Amino acid sequence: MTSKNAENVVEIRVDDIAQLFHTLDPFPFREKDLDREAEEYIVGWARELPVDRPFRIVVHFPDDQSHTDLARDLPEALGKYFAGRAGVIQGDLNELFRIGRRSLAIGVAILVACLLASNLASGFLADASFKKMVEESFLILGWVANWRPFEIFLYDWWPIARRRDLYRRLSAAAIERKLYPGESRTPVTSRSNNAPHK
Repeated sequence: MTSKNAENVVEIRVDDIAQLFHTLDPFPFREKDLDREAEEYIVGWARELPVDRPFRIVVHFPDDQSHTDLARDLPEALGKYFAGRAGVIQGDLNELFRIGRRSLAIGVAILVACLLASNLASGFLADASFKKMVEESFLILGWVANWRPFEIFLYDWWPIARRRDLYRRLSAAAIERKLYPGESRTPVTSRSNNAPHK
């Protein structure tokens, strides 16, 4: 397996096209999940490629498989898988934002309660140094309660969104099928289907 970074190309060589997919997956070939190692390889190389150019995935396989259903359905199968993964990651991102909104609502409520408690405590305590310590303790507690929603909305969503965008670009990648070097047949090029995954 090699990758030509300068051309935004990921190349894969297999002895059997079926190697790319989970053999135990009961769904038809077009809807099968990619093998974990194959996915990690493609995604790993794609992550290193420039984001301003579309991907091209070149799959090298033996010439005796060139007229099989597997070879014919390969672009659609890859496109569906990556589109499906992008949908799953989008769902994860939506769930993260839901958690963030709930956490923010709870955090704001705790912050308001802590501010009220701080004001009440300052009215009942006579010792100035102890009163200041209690006030600051309530304020710290209120802001700590908002740490998690701030982390979600400021930082946590970025890597998830980048991964989703990567899978979307992979779902739209041009899939080129090539026979092993030295064969006389002409490579067939086609663009993958963006239909949703199972």
